[in-house]
Amino acid sequence: MRLNVFGKLNEKLFPYSVFAAVLSAAALPIYIYAPKFFSETYGLSLTVLATTLFALRFLDVLQDPLLGWLSTGLGKYRKFSIAVAMIALTVSMNAMFVLAAPFAPLVWFTITSTILFTSFSFLSINFYAQGVQKALTLSGGHQRLAAWRETGGLVGICLAAITPTLLIDYTDNSYASFAIGFSFVTFFAWILMRKEWGDKPADPSSGLKGILQDAVLVKLLLLALVNSAPLAVTSTLFLFYVDSVLVSPEYSGVLLVLFFFSAAVSSPVWARLAQNGRGKAVLIGAMCLSIISFSCVLLLGESDVFEFSLICILSGFTIGADLTVLPAIFARRIAFTKAEAVKAFGIWSFVSKFSLALAAIILLPALEYFGYQSGNKEQTLKSVNVLVMLYALTPCLLKAMAIAILVRVSLKED
Repeated sequence: MRLNVFGKLNEKLFPYSVFAAVLSAAALPIYIYAPKFFSETYGLSLTVLATTLFALRFLDVLQDPLLGWLSTGLGKYRKFSIAVAMIALTVSMNAMFVLAAPFAPLVWFTITSTILFTSFSFLSINFYAQGVQKALTLSGGHQRLAAWRETGGLVGICLAAITPTLLIDYTDNSYASFAIGFSFVTFFAWILMRKEWGDKPADPSSGLKGILQDAVLVKLLLLALVNSAPLAVTSTLFLFYVDSVLVSPEYSGVLLVLFFFSAAVSSPVWARLAQNGRGKAVLIGAMCLSIISFSCVLLLGESDVFEFSLICILSGFTIGADLTVLPAIFARRIAFTKAEAVKAFGIWSFVSKFSLALAAIILLPALEYFGYQSGNKEQTLKSVNVLVMLYALTPCLLKAMAIAILVRVSLKED
């Protein structure tokens, strides 16, 4: 008998979807919107912005594991800490896009990004760790929770992607309107999740050392870094690709929505396919499809919006497997080894964000080196060709590396 991956509504999984939507919507502006916004609004160099984002990731090397450690000892103060972090998330988002920089724009970008990153990390670590506990009470466990959580996250990304585009004709700063709307949704998510937070997000365990001593967990973390990099590449370069290769910036929001909506729709499909220990095989199949879809980008040029939309749908569909199946496999391994969930997801959080920062520090300076200028409608042929190569080939190579790693991962508990 097949399990319904969504199951009954009375098991209170809807709050996990909404909370995941908020976190995903918060993550999108940092790497897709913020560099473009600060470059075009304040004239900051893409290389400088990318370097700043990368430098902030080194803060996470210390910060994310410490936030995970802090979360294990919060006890009765955990719910209050979650509320404070959600306030910090909304304040930093509005400070970034709504308020004009009161002093040096780069300093303002650094401060607001740091607060946003920190609050995002704290909330993500606690949210995913709480999911490990929640899954123990569900039929279908981690895979079922992942279907709700990641579908909600992808819906959040869709809304974050389309909102600035929809509002561009009605406001002078559509990003500011997005940030204000984000504040209301965040409050709604807090209301829904407020009863879900326990005093302890996970059972006592072997700690950080135990996590790093488990060969499978280490390989899964390495896989998460490599496998999330293609999405980091496309997220970093997406707006520039639509602007300068397709020369159709008016479709950027719609194309983003097609990509992430396809991922959202596919999440329950991948979750069902991955049942009964088939997660590894399903992921490999999805990665192969992803390589095919990304390679087709090489065939496109100016005004090929329809063709690119088909690629967005196919590549988005494959990303749904990455965002649904892989976190479920990681969470299941944590439960199997009895590793400490908050610390494990502290490392997971760092790995996921580091791939985005790594993509930014490599790709944006490379574009500028070859003459690409954000906002310039007359790009050189050389810079456009480099943009196409980076956008299409880099994800293919990274996915091939991810397949090689996954093949060597043994998941005996399945």
